[in-house]
Amino acid sequence: MSFLRPEIRALLDRSREMLAAGGMALAGGWVFTFGGWFFQGLGLALLLLSLALAYVAIRRLRFLAHGAAPGIVQVDEGQITYLAPGNGGFVALSELTELELVFDADGARLWRLAQSGFPTVTIPAAAQGADALFDAFVSLPGARPGHIVAALDRTPDQGPVTVWRRERHPALT
Repeated sequence: MSFLRPEIRALLDRSREMLAAGGMALAGGWVFTFGGWFFQGLGLALLLLSLALAYVAIRRLRFLAHGAAPGIVQVDEGQITYLAPGNGGFVALSELTELELVFDADGARLWRLAQSGFPTVTIPAAAQGADALFDAFVSLPGARPGHIVAALDRTPDQGPVTVWRRERHPALT
């Protein structure tokens, strides 16, 4: 039994990384007040580390989509699985060739994952578990996290955008 309302608990769950970074910053400030070069250096290091963690947490918070879309997304050992009633699919990160952000007729954001030799999988950005896609997308070779997060600021009238494309290197002859 929880003493918190479900919406408050959901808010705390979504922002747990920011809360951890804030707690680490407070701990760093507290250690800094001990005095002496060692403790001031340790406190400053904790403060800088908390700033880095807060930067990553802010990017993840921007990646979260609001609303509820059908389906469940799972990312496990280099494979993205989208389980949905009508149009689910599997994508191996090693086979992914292109990543696009597109919009449906209602203006909802969808991730279109194209892979070589297999069907394209389209995943709603608001599907359950879609927040795990950020780590998977960032792990792609040459992916730029800022470009991925900036694509989420687009509106449906701006049209789709290709966020990442695998570079093909011709074989040496």
